[in-house]
Amino acid sequence: MRKLDAKVYTESVAEGLPFDCSAPALARASMWNLVTNAGRLGIAFSPAGTTGYADLANDAEKFEAFGVRFLVASLDDIIRSKQAAGRPKDEDDVLILRALKRRLA
Repeated sequence: MRKLDAKVYTESVAEGLPFDCSAPALARASMWNLVTNAGRLGIAFSPAGTTGYADLANDAEKFEAFGVRFLVASLDDIIRSKQAAGRPKDEDDVLILRALKRRLA
């Protein structure tokens, strides 16, 4: 987070607000919306419609970038979470993600 110069994203302060990105500070909220020098980043510790990491790890996709291996939630799990969240922006995302899933099939 420090290398990415992560800051709390707010619509009123586009460049973000400084914050303590230590593990204890991050644990104080269940979700963080950040802006970084690499773009926007959302962190959800227990995304809607899931029970958290163990649930999502079951079907996660494995990736490697810059020598680091990591798991990414499956497309089906992302769709499930966005449907459960039920926000208008998530409903729009579900349409796009379903189209992507059809294209990848």
